[in-house]
Amino acid sequence: MKSKLAHQTTEPRHNVLVHLVSRPQGEPLSSNFRFVESPLPTLDEGVALVENIHFSVDPYMRECMDGDWALNAPLEGRTIGRVIRSNTPELHVGDWVFHRQGWRTYAQVVPDDVRILEPVAGVPVTAWLSILGGTGLTAWVALTKIIRLKAGESLYISAAAGGVGTAAAQFATLLGAKRIVGSTRDARKAQILQERLGYTDTFVYQKGRVIAQLAEIIPDGIDVYLDNVGGEQLEAAINSLKEYGRVAMIGAVAQYSSLTPPAAPYNLFDVVGKSLTLQGFLVSHYKHLQPELENFIIPHIRSGKIVLEEDITRGFNNIVDAFLSMLKGGNMGKAIVSVV
Repeated sequence: MKSKLAHQTTEPRHNVLVHLVSRPQGEPLSSNFRFVESPLPTLDEGVALVENIHFSVDPYMRECMDGDWALNAPLEGRTIGRVIRSNTPELHVGDWVFHRQGWRTYAQVVPDDVRILEPVAGVPVTAWLSILGGTGLTAWVALTKIIRLKAGESLYISAAAGGVGTAAAQFATLLGAKRIVGSTRDARKAQILQERLGYTDTFVYQKGRVIAQLAEIIPDGIDVYLDNVGGEQLEAAINSLKEYGRVAMIGAVAQYSSLTPPAAPYNLFDVVGKSLTLQGFLVSHYKHLQPELENFIIPHIRSGKIVLEEDITRGFNNIVDAFLSMLKGGNMGKAIVSVV
């Protein structure tokens, strides 16, 4: 992954960081954030200076705004950057590295904080934020370790047009799923999902009608469900799941910004009646599966069987807007912010 960018002719003196300055009440606003310029400290021994190039914006960050992220302090996030100065023999100028000091233009890192990304012909570096990053690993773990998808089974995925949804359908196709049903917010996305991203059936969900919509598409029911949304989508899946069905609980974006406590699915007791299995997980507990993901997926990326569906916003100054848009479903595929 040799850089196509020119090396810095002079070392930068200032960093631009995004701070969270207030907790959102309901839907987050741009006013909850502030861009802050700060002098870069002297580079210590054992430390490298990284110019951040590609930034991941993810649904989990909405929950971080409620308490995990400190106010008036630098935020965190998955990021890919290029080493522009190094005081450690383990990192060299020009290395591409993955790290979590996002939401800032430069990061000072130690070798233990980063993963050096080795070049792979035919695979863009942004893939390590999307289908080969935490997004793709989430989909891989959900399918192969949580629900343990079997060839010939039917699968339902909510938030089908998001990063996890667009990865999971393609993975499920390779794993032999019979039917892959997805829900999304608009007809254009629904069409794209079927044309190039592995979905056999899609629908534009309508509030209060998801159970009926899913039943119309696949009246025989589904075997497994990947839940990225919660709420009514989970209710619909429980209604549609066959006996001994399995659910991988990934996220609940429908309730992240709700001002009222979420109501439990009205049909939750059907989990007992149908002997269903619902299991949540944190992808951070499965980092050891990164080589397994790469070994399986990279050949399919290079052959063209896997599409890197990435929604890239240009310019660090647009990172807050890209994040807010992603939370409202404005992205098609993995939401990424790039400075090139």
